[in-house]
Amino acid sequence: MNYEQGREEPVMEKKFASVVINFLVRAVIGMALIFFINEYVIPPDSSINVGLNAVSFLTSGTLGIPGVGLLYGIVCYQIL
Repeated sequence: MNYEQGREEPVMEKKFASVVINFLVRAVIGMALIFFINEYVIPPDSSINVGLNAVSFLTSGTLGIPGVGLLYGIVCYQIL
């Protein structure tokens, strides 16, 4: 197995854990950003709200803040 010097944990498990934690942090920050924009930036009677669902969770987790911008861009494009 691939072990770092002096450590018992394999390198691949460490990388996988790092990727999962990075994904979850980006997803949570993205969902919080969507919530903040929906509540405080966009007027309440507007139809430019992005839903808090699994698709927005996966998009913001994969792409980060640009993914949140992409979601709002798609919603704005649908209005045209």
